[in-house]
Amino acid sequence: MVIRVFIASSSGFVAIKKKQQDVVRFLEANKIEFEEVDITMSEEQRQWMYKNIPPEKKPAQGNPLPPQIFNGDRYCGDYDSFFESKESNTVFSFLGLKPRLASKAEP
Repeated sequence: MVIRVFIASSSGFVAIKKKQQDVVRFLEANKIEFEEVDITMSEEQRQWMYKNIPPEKKPAQGNPLPPQIFNGDRYCGDYDSFFESKESNTVFSFLGLKPRLASKAEP
């Protein structure tokens, strides 16, 4: 299974673009294999994303905004969930991946 990040390349919202970049940069920096899925280029992918987000995770009004993160067909969460997992150092479990051994040198 591969991590899929659903993005909107033509979003006019700066906040959405920054959130998308934050997720992508984190995955790249941690060498986590992923695929970007641009929902502005594929109505089929947009509908798939909307359909596969659990009802309790959807906003009260409107459609869920990107970035939305999946591991294969399993929904991981949105940016806020991703950010919380990053802050609590639980991103690998958030993504449904096995944690890697950290090799941090003490300063």
